[in-house]
Amino acid sequence: MKKGLLFLLLLVFQIGFSQQNQNWKGYFSYNQIKALSESTNKIYAAAENALFIKNNLSNDIQTINSVDGLSGQTISALYHSDTFNKTIVGYENGLMIVINEADGSMLNVVDIINKNIPANIKKINHFMEHDGIVYVSCDFGIVQYKLATLEFGDTYFIGPNGAEIKIFQTAVFNGEIYAVTQFIGIRKASLSNPNLNDFAQWVLFDGGFWNGLVNFNNQLIGANLDGNVYKYNGFYFEPIGGLGQIAKEIRSYGDYLTVTATNRMLVFNQTLNQVANIQSAQVTAAPVTFTCGTVINQTIYIGTAENGVLASTITAPTTFDFIMPNGPIKNNMFAINSSSANLWAVYGGYDISYDPYRYIGFSLTELGISKYNENGWLNIPYSDVLEAKALSKITVNPNDETQVYVSSYHSGLLKLENDVPTTLFDHTNSGLESLGTGVNTSVRINGTAFDRQGNLWVTNSKIKNGLKVLRTTGQWQSYDMDDILDNYIPSNLNKIVIDNSGTKWIASSLDGVMAFNENTNIFKKITDGADTGNLPSKDVRAIAIDNRNQVWIGTNKGLRVLPSTSSYNNTDQMRANAIIILEDDLAQELLFEQFITDIAVNGSNEKWISTADSGVFLFSPNGQETIYHFTKDNSPLPSNVVNDVEINAETGEVFFATDKGLVSFQGTSTKPADNLQEVYVYPNPVRPEFVGTVKIAGLISKANIKITDIEGNLVYETTSEGGTVEWDTTAFGKYKVASGVYMIFIAAEDASETAVKKVMIIR
Repeated sequence: MKKGLLFLLLLVFQIGFSQQNQNWKGYFSYNQIKALSESTNKIYAAAENALFIKNNLSNDIQTINSVDGLSGQTISALYHSDTFNKTIVGYENGLMIVINEADGSMLNVVDIINKNIPANIKKINHFMEHDGIVYVSCDFGIVQYKLATLEFGDTYFIGPNGAEIKIFQTAVFNGEIYAVTQFIGIRKASLSNPNLNDFAQWVLFDGGFWNGLVNFNNQLIGANLDGNVYKYNGFYFEPIGGLGQIAKEIRSYGDYLTVTATNRMLVFNQTLNQVANIQSAQVTAAPVTFTCGTVINQTIYIGTAENGVLASTITAPTTFDFIMPNGPIKNNMFAINSSSANLWAVYGGYDISYDPYRYIGFSLTELGISKYNENGWLNIPYSDVLEAKALSKITVNPNDETQVYVSSYHSGLLKLENDVPTTLFDHTNSGLESLGTGVNTSVRINGTAFDRQGNLWVTNSKIKNGLKVLRTTGQWQSYDMDDILDNYIPSNLNKIVIDNSGTKWIASSLDGVMAFNENTNIFKKITDGADTGNLPSKDVRAIAIDNRNQVWIGTNKGLRVLPSTSSYNNTDQMRANAIIILEDDLAQELLFEQFITDIAVNGSNEKWISTADSGVFLFSPNGQETIYHFTKDNSPLPSNVVNDVEINAETGEVFFATDKGLVSFQGTSTKPADNLQEVYVYPNPVRPEFVGTVKIAGLISKANIKITDIEGNLVYETTSEGGTVEWDTTAFGKYKVASGVYMIFIAAEDASETAVKKVMIIR
């Protein structure tokens, strides 16, 4: 566990776009700092795809993420203009977002995205403001952006013969603009020249290899690829300091110049005397890799790739505080699991072909585990997980939430008790098996599930006895799958779900869905082909059993539904069916050819289905109606790549784990209560500023709800499917009801129970 870190607690201010998205929450990681900016009393930090702003006077921290209107794309540059009170966020895809701090509004600027140049050279590298114009350094050239009118000006292509060329940074000095290019040194031109969009007007200033240049105290200071920092003396560049490595950033603000590299940061005063030399090895509380840095009012701020922003002082640059809003380890979550009180997350995993060595780079991932509850995030680092690599799934014991099992697609099965990893089960101390021996040992555990008796069922891939069970007695038992698997050696087993009769339904990469019940000791299979199960593909990635005992099956090429789990007991071949819908009066197959990553069933038997590239859907119980289709373009989803979906059955909150961050949507379908004794209404009262719906929670299934005004006039009526219903405070959707007290009459389907509640509405 991390110890000795000072984490400054955040105070979140909802701004602009967030008012439209009160049903959404963001759970982003702020560890990986991409860029910093500053004002007199604030430090601005850009994480991978979210921002936080620390007010140095109040110590409050404000977070801004996709729920507030930011893009889920990767941030590459950040700049705050004190003059215009605006903050500009630049992205790797060329998007710019301008935040007006006066009212919190955000403007998406897509001009660079829409430029007719290759998409891979639109990255924004740097912002530099001069006389109300921001010069935007991009991978293709320089673009002017006018802060007063929020409009683009000229674009400068200054490569050979006007070609695109990467610009690292620009600076203005003595009436001239200097541009640091990737291959052709530093170019310069006169700002008074009206023809700067003519590449011939830009002349060579220095032919060296540079990656940064600033005007500091009316001097040109540059960072060279030789690892040194240089001052231009009017004739040539002379060295003023050495990093010993290539600088990542050179920046000037106020009285100080900062130069930051991976493991070192140098700070110079106005006379170019070095006043601080900070090395990453000095930070002993946690591992850090420097990414950027600045100085505000004698305080040094250093962005890191792992642990937010470091803060120290010019006078004592050996004592560090960590500034980082509470959040998970990473944004790219591979799998999540929600219990009534906690949300768990792991970070992977394996790639699309189940290769754990190619999920991130070309080695097994060494990442920890995160847990979220009302107290915030608890992050368990890799150093505490008993060297379990490639963590892929989480299962919480439904009878004991303090006991959690985490699957590793290389190291076995990790057991946690009271948030502490205690045992790593593998081929040496359990019934689990390795697909190899010696240096090739690999125990590939994926889906796990508890049965009603408290036994834990485990899928162990690429071996003959692929289905395992850990009995409540602590004994392991294995089941031979050789006869049901076409070839167990290349086969990858995925999720496992257990129905009410104890039948296990197992998703696989090469054999579709397999069903097994230990009472019959028989394996059966549903695969592709009209006579062998009718799946659109053998590669099954998601499986769920709904409230009517139907088996919903998600493959890499679409969706199928097995009508009943009792099909396992029939002698005929089990067959799954497509859901046929009418679209533009034409019969269409629901989710045709979609790569489905997960299926979750809510308390109303509706289906949340996530996809690999099309966001997430909510379908009616039979799939005939699309209730929601959330994408990054119409919702706060930061990405259309949704790896996992989980529902908190008690609260109805639906969590979406994407490759760009975790967000949630407050659904209304909660688990039905056993009686009407705990019915409650919220918000109550409903005040004029509230935008949203009134929720009536704690309901039993099939309860009838009637809402009337104080005189008994009916304004709304519905029947509950799960434990919660919504009322939009209108009279049957026609008009907003007036201020007053409204009566809510609730009755069970057979009228055996009743309840009465009131809600006050203030317009």
